[in-house]
Amino acid sequence: MKKFLLLLFSVLFLTNNAVAKSENDSIFQVLKYVLNHKNDYTLEREGQIEETKRMLKIPDLALNQRYAINRQIYLNYQYYQIDSAFLYSKNNLLIAERLNNVEYIYETKLDLSFLYWQTGKFFEAIQNLQSLDRNQLNSLSEELLQKYFEAYKQLYRYYAESQEDRNNYYFQLSNLYRDSLRSIVPVESKSYKVLTAEKLTDENRTQESGQIVRELLAESTSEDHERAIFANILANIYKKEGDIEGQKKYYALSAICDMKNAIKENTSTQALALILYREGAIDDAYRYIQSSMDDAVFCNARFRTYEITKIFPIIDEAYQKKAIKQKQELKFYLLLVSILLLFLVLTIIYVYRQMKRVAKIRKELYRTNLKLQDLNKDLQDSNSRLHHLNDELTDVNRRLSETNLIKEAYLAKFIDLCSNYIEKLDNYRRSLGKIANKGKVEELYAALKSTKYIDSELSDFYVNFDETFLRIYPTFVEDFNTLFPAEEKQMVKPGELLNKELRIYALIRLGINDNSKIAVFLRYSLTTVYTYRSRFKSKSLCKELLEEKVMMIGR
Repeated sequence: MKKFLLLLFSVLFLTNNAVAKSENDSIFQVLKYVLNHKNDYTLEREGQIEETKRMLKIPDLALNQRYAINRQIYLNYQYYQIDSAFLYSKNNLLIAERLNNVEYIYETKLDLSFLYWQTGKFFEAIQNLQSLDRNQLNSLSEELLQKYFEAYKQLYRYYAESQEDRNNYYFQLSNLYRDSLRSIVPVESKSYKVLTAEKLTDENRTQESGQIVRELLAESTSEDHERAIFANILANIYKKEGDIEGQKKYYALSAICDMKNAIKENTSTQALALILYREGAIDDAYRYIQSSMDDAVFCNARFRTYEITKIFPIIDEAYQKKAIKQKQELKFYLLLVSILLLFLVLTIIYVYRQMKRVAKIRKELYRTNLKLQDLNKDLQDSNSRLHHLNDELTDVNRRLSETNLIKEAYLAKFIDLCSNYIEKLDNYRRSLGKIANKGKVEELYAALKSTKYIDSELSDFYVNFDETFLRIYPTFVEDFNTLFPAEEKQMVKPGELLNKELRIYALIRLGINDNSKIAVFLRYSLTTVYTYRSRFKSKSLCKELLEEKVMMIGR
């Protein structure tokens, strides 16, 4: 009879374990999916925050309205990015002081205290809390008094955990504030039940505390931060009982809820990574501890980062050792495959020789056949290549004809320009001669000093240069603009073909790369040319390769 009962108990125990592992496998599948989409949840949180921030841009906001919006932003940042939460809380403190609203001041200081101990600044948190008048808190609101006790309870508990002594003075102080908090919160509230569960767990009454938290978890239907907290508390209770599968299940459930809500200040993934490391699941442990470290650094939760850094090197070392071992195993299998491949090659060679001896004549005929086929194929390939070369020569001849036509056109343009400039210079000489013959020295001096003629000719020169260049490279402006971001693209004014900057790079495209030559050619100062080239390089998408890219335009 005893043997039968023992066997029955063993079967039930194994069945329960199998069911628990099956549930955990499903939860871990969800956790891996959520971890892979972690950035999506972060972007969603950022969108919600930005939407709230836009409310601050509403004109003529009253100070109390601005305070309420700032506090909503603070709540969004509280477990997401502590530095930003600090910023909006400090802004609210200034608003509260301007309004001289004591309740706002106390509420904001309590918010700041939470942020201080989250970042490990215990001294600043204590200073902030000690600046609050306990008697005045009693007269304000019960909610603020609850937050006051909660702040002290969490502060001393975190500090005690940082000392790694759960029986020290600060842990006892935390328990006193917890008892004070329990005495003022409604008995039917979730806060009272959580505090009671925490107290029972500290007293090692885990069955009772677990029952309370399981009820809270059953009542929680949405995957929010509150559900993550309940799951984390239950996992800690299982930790105290030594139930590994229970810990894994509820740490994973807590991590899922926190990741879906982009909560960066959390402990679940860290605790889960440590359990998996001890079980030998090094890859998953490394992935979760890396995620936890990334969250802590992003959130700037220094206390949490400090905790993670105590176990991260251990898991990282194990992960690296496993990776090295896998590489060694891979090398071994690669060597083994190479040896087998060598034996296979030797076997094939042996079989081939045997077949060659049996059917030598047949092979010769087959080879002769193959050679004839290869010769036919080579002949066909040669014909195809000749045909292709003929096509290429035809194309080259066509392009040479086009090039000759372009040269003839631009040679005529050049001769025409030279003739026009000679005629204009002769006309200008004659007009100066007439003025000199009349003895009008001052008018002659004024004509010589005036730049009107040069400016007119220079303008005509630019027009001729622009037209000629754009006939050779008609898409130069569009191709040049592709080398810059949208806001830096060159826009040509109405009536212009090229502007100053484009002319500099047009000359570079023509092979004139020297700054002094470009300055003389375009009548710019050397400093102007150097400044334009440096500025365009700095704004280009390809930086130092800009001028190489310009030389490729039109090819």
